[in-house]
Amino acid sequence: MFKLHIVDWSNRLMYQDHLERHFRIRHEIYVLGRKWQQIERPVPLEIDAFDTRDAIYLLGIDDAGNLVGGSRLVPTTKPHLLSDVFPMLVRGAPPRDVDLYEWTRFFVMPSLRMTGRSSQPAGVVLCGLLEACLRLGIGRLSVVCEDFWPARLEQLGWSVTRLGEALDHPDGRIVALLIQISAAALQATRLSYGLGDGSVLARAD
Repeated sequence: MFKLHIVDWSNRLMYQDHLERHFRIRHEIYVLGRKWQQIERPVPLEIDAFDTRDAIYLLGIDDAGNLVGGSRLVPTTKPHLLSDVFPMLVRGAPPRDVDLYEWTRFFVMPSLRMTGRSSQPAGVVLCGLLEACLRLGIGRLSVVCEDFWPARLEQLGWSVTRLGEALDHPDGRIVALLIQISAAALQATRLSYGLGDGSVLARAD
């Protein structure tokens, strides 16, 4: 399997090659694979306005050094997708707080996916997300996602609140969610994916 590495501005130089690969994989998955034309650029890198020095990346790296999965966290006290692009998904103003981060760009490599159900590598990334939030003092996540995600996350034992109505978008039907981070959700997700009690986060250097 693999471990999730927490990468931020302070340690980015240690992961420079993996970050570049991360942006290339995002291009392959979201632009080429899922046809998200609104984020297409002249170079084969998927980098948006929220890939700033404030972003936190969770990079899944296997024992051979290959990048196989990942996610991104952005503080809601700064510009983020829900506040700047999709505020219409929220009843009222998009929520902001110091312990509230936006979760985006979840992926696992296509070769690790399974047809008809979520794969264990996806479970590693989800558990790593929850573990990272608990380690970093992040109490809640907001997310703009496809409208099938709320039911999937609730089945894992996550506490999910819909912030507004779903919206038909050129890239699919989307909805905004607020997710509560808890040790109980982490344990339930571990059980769902058969991951045991061991941490999926890489040891901090």
